[in-house]
Amino acid sequence: MSRTWRPLAALALVVLSGAATAVPAAAEQDRSAAGATYYVAPWGRDSADGRSAGTAYRRIQRCADVMVPGDTCLIMSGTYEETVVPARSGTAELPITYRAAPGARVTVSGATRVRGWSRVTGADVKRIAEKDPYAPDSPFGQAVRDGHVYSTRVDLGSDVTTVQTFTDKRMNVEAQWPYPGLDLLDPVVQYADAGSAAATVVDDALTRPAGYWNGARVSTNYWYITATSTIKSSDVGSVELDAAPPCIHKVVPKDTRYALHGKIGELAHPGTWFYDPAGERLYLYSEDDPNRHVIEAKTRTLAFDLRDTSHTTIAGVGLFAATIETGAGSSHVVIDRVTGRYLSHYTDITRGATDCGSTVTRGVADTGIVLNGTDNKVVNSDLSLSAGNGIALRGMRNTATNNVIHDVDYLGTYAAGVAVQGNSQTVTHNTIYRVGRSGVNLQWDNAVGGTPGPDRIAYNDISQYARLSLDVAAIYTCCGSDMLRTSIDHNVLHDPAPRWGATKFGVTGVYADNGQSNITIANNVGWGNPEGTVMLNGLGGGSHNNGVYNNTGGMTMFYVKEPGNSTGTKVYNNIGPIRGLDGATNGGMELSNNLPAGVDPLFVDPAAHDYRLSEASPARNQAIPLPGVNDGSTDPVPSLGAYQYGAPKWEAGATR
Repeated sequence: MSRTWRPLAALALVVLSGAATAVPAAAEQDRSAAGATYYVAPWGRDSADGRSAGTAYRRIQRCADVMVPGDTCLIMSGTYEETVVPARSGTAELPITYRAAPGARVTVSGATRVRGWSRVTGADVKRIAEKDPYAPDSPFGQAVRDGHVYSTRVDLGSDVTTVQTFTDKRMNVEAQWPYPGLDLLDPVVQYADAGSAAATVVDDALTRPAGYWNGARVSTNYWYITATSTIKSSDVGSVELDAAPPCIHKVVPKDTRYALHGKIGELAHPGTWFYDPAGERLYLYSEDDPNRHVIEAKTRTLAFDLRDTSHTTIAGVGLFAATIETGAGSSHVVIDRVTGRYLSHYTDITRGATDCGSTVTRGVADTGIVLNGTDNKVVNSDLSLSAGNGIALRGMRNTATNNVIHDVDYLGTYAAGVAVQGNSQTVTHNTIYRVGRSGVNLQWDNAVGGTPGPDRIAYNDISQYARLSLDVAAIYTCCGSDMLRTSIDHNVLHDPAPRWGATKFGVTGVYADNGQSNITIANNVGWGNPEGTVMLNGLGGGSHNNGVYNNTGGMTMFYVKEPGNSTGTKVYNNIGPIRGLDGATNGGMELSNNLPAGVDPLFVDPAAHDYRLSEASPARNQAIPLPGVNDGSTDPVPSLGAYQYGAPKWEAGATR
């Protein structure tokens, strides 16, 4: 999982071994029923006994080597540049714990400092021009003349698309056109212009000389698909891709966004870098001497490698440029009160393939904090800044609860704040905002062993979704699955932030796309969603046996009207306009007791998004009673919508 890091003359590094060692005999003799406590500190020594702060180990890995069930590793304030691989698991009665000491600020980092920066000179540019003749007259050439480009020799591997660098703990961006700025979820973008088609981008803003972009990488985004490719040829005003974007197989004028990467000529803006793997040289644009700053590069993928670990708790630690992953056999791992920043990074989405499926799902299964196995949890944590997920729930019976997740999926694929795979998963009371596509992406799978069961997605507050992708929702689920009564309930889904091209595609709160069946969608509230709080799409086999009950904010029906396309689906007790209502029962859907369009529900304070019902509301005493769905009204008959009259208002989002 780690990238090779080879020390060079300009960069002296200490290689820290992660190999397990035998448990010292003295430590084995000093076990109590409650387990032993070991200490780790930046001032420690791995040759010490680790049994006090004064005799602490230097590395967390040293704890991992010696601890047995019931033991605790207490970690003092500091940054630990390592991947921790436990030598053994805990047990149900005696878990193993890695915990920040009281009041300590602990960071386990996947980055390593890069030193030895020197200013790039005109002579350096001449050498670069031997390989890239466009460099001297490019923006890079001018930046060198202005004294803003520095370089150092360092081995970051052969794959530029996994390189990630930081200045003073903030991520830099690869040199590209257009310069996107440093806000990963609100980049400057460029649209293909008239004349674009198939694999050709036409744009008058492409003013670089013919051949300049040859061999460069390109990222494109249209509708629901973000993809990557390379430039086969280029001219003033146009570039030709190796292959048309997968899924839609065309570049669409005024709708396809694109960016061009991989040319040193674009290294001309603050916070940008360029890496030459053949020369093992990293270039950085900086307004002042980078030796005055902390410049780092990602060198490890995992902070804790728990792929062979169970009954283990990680508590109170910070993650920087690294993440945590459990394995298919892992169980009862608890990740609690973790603060994670820059969890996962990559920029190659399509990876040379042309198929749609592997492109749209890039990062869904293997980014963010990844919980494989069963009965594992991520709780009470703050997770941000990931090219892919905040959390991936795989396997069965795993949980994400009471987390704040934001600024993730900054490549705009089907990764999400929480990507749910497997089945029997629980996602509750999370606050998720500023995401490239979905807050929760629900791809149900019963082929994981054990007896499959429903998921529960409830009491989440999700906002500012659809920032980099369209035809999407705060909670998105697809395609053609029997969801075994999965429940999506009591979520607040609001204020999406789509970036429209010439064409507007669907953006909603809960989206059951392409034939999802056997889901309960109940008591959700949404506002600001162009397609309403709920959208059903029966294309691909029909949208069957779904219960859409007591939602507030309206909905949209697609492809559910043909005979047999919505049998068993019941839409009861909702408030808000329903698009596609005409003929919606032709496919077998039952529509009943929804507040008619044009009738004011008389909410308490809709301007402040308080959608409880006022005393005079016509939605009182109007609902079909559904035990377990619309209980709690102080009226004789339940209310329409997500809030029962007189009942305590339920709250969504993280509560910590």
